[in-house]
Amino acid sequence: MAKPFRVWACGDAHVGTDKANGRDSLAESIRGVEQGGDQGGPGFEWDIAVNVGDYSGGQGVPEDEEGEEVVRQFGALTKHPREAMYDICGNHDRSGLDEAQAWWFRKWIDPPGEHQEHSQVNSSRRPYPIEGTWERYKFQVGNIVFLMMSDINEPSQKLGRGPLGGNPGGVVSGETFDWWREQVAAHADDIVITAHHYVLKNTTVASGDWEGFRKKENGEWKSYYHGYKQQGAPRGASYLYWTDGVENAQKFERHLESNPGGVDLWMGGHTHTFPDDCHGGKSHLEKAWGGTTFINVAALTKYHVSNSTVPMSRLLTFTPGSDELRVQCYLHTADFAPQGWHEPSERMVKLSRPFEI
Repeated sequence: MAKPFRVWACGDAHVGTDKANGRDSLAESIRGVEQGGDQGGPGFEWDIAVNVGDYSGGQGVPEDEEGEEVVRQFGALTKHPREAMYDICGNHDRSGLDEAQAWWFRKWIDPPGEHQEHSQVNSSRRPYPIEGTWERYKFQVGNIVFLMMSDINEPSQKLGRGPLGGNPGGVVSGETFDWWREQVAAHADDIVITAHHYVLKNTTVASGDWEGFRKKENGEWKSYYHGYKQQGAPRGASYLYWTDGVENAQKFERHLESNPGGVDLWMGGHTHTFPDDCHGGKSHLEKAWGGTTFINVAALTKYHVSNSTVPMSRLLTFTPGSDELRVQCYLHTADFAPQGWHEPSERMVKLSRPFEI
């Protein structure tokens, strides 16, 4: 009998932030899921990991020193090769507008293995080979197709990474959107999973207009889930806001509305919240447009946006011959509830077809 296929879905380690507070966010999380946590949480089996980005914790542009630390913390892996983790670029992993596009992410995280001397990623060791570039790539496991899209700088913005910290909101190029749409159409008979650092508008917790912030008594916006930057398109700071240079484009949303069921899952992160947070009337796992389930998997950090952050991730278990997906929530510390599985957050998700390996 074929074994279940298990995906550890995680993100938002913000390594530099936690390191400054004495915690190795990425390494501690890896050790916890592979071997068990230091507060009683059990380890668990997983086949691959999908990390939705924000390895960097800086408000400025990421630098080599933090990249070296990220690679060092990947060294905590003992039961899986580094290449079992499939990564995309988050907004904190972007480089500056006046720098080579995403040079830090490409050098140190490096999904295609183009900079092995720095990232230590050897593409030949991938359990499932990837096809594409650092900005957009796919890989396939049985009849599951993963479409991986990195967050990029919006070139029309005069201020971006550095002066405006993590803003503006999520960005993809027109080329990436076209590639995604073509891949979805080409895999109409498969289970399609999309991963981006951001979820789409009004899908999961705090992903609506202005929901990244709170208001002061005088009515002005203040930082909460995200840092409020007036010049950084704050309206869309919690979702994939820019596509092909258009603000609040909603091209993905319109495509899913017109093609219900074409995408089974969309995994994102970016917004760090408590497991039972339902700000804006939305939880961490919601279904929209007739069949796409959105999952906010964030975050592994404990100290980045500490007012709303609980270190957690998800385990997705696909069972051969079944169209039901089990989604479990794992708490990496005992700050909110006992370390380990948080049963109130567990869900069963109906897929468009049974998983076949």
